[in-house]
Amino acid sequence: MDFKLSKTNDKLNPELFNSIALDAAKQVARAGDRVNKATQLRKFYDELVMWDQKTNLKPESFDEYLPFIKMLNAKVAYAEGRKLVDPTFVGLLNHGLKQVDSAETLHTFKLFMEAFMGFYKQERPN
Repeated sequence: MDFKLSKTNDKLNPELFNSIALDAAKQVARAGDRVNKATQLRKFYDELVMWDQKTNLKPESFDEYLPFIKMLNAKVAYAEGRKLVDPTFVGLLNHGLKQVDSAETLHTFKLFMEAFMGFYKQERPN
């Protein structure tokens, strides 16, 4: 999976929250029935939402929050070890978190994951 959270020429890729998120959802949905349940993926999305909200309330604290935001990588690795998520979802989260370096990129990643979750629910309704 390859997507870019930062702006190019002052614009986000217009397909970031559309076809790119849909493609990511399709790739993650290909896993077996025992992994990548929507409720499990939602936990990671919910934590991103929480950090985005905290950052919006105190933008000056972003640098203090960043290590905890990046700790999502360890949490998703743990979930993979317990066979709750597959390597494709781990790669998706890792790729996005690697790009988070500001409140703006965190917010963009949160929006990307919001779109991903919507498409994922369509790809794997139950």
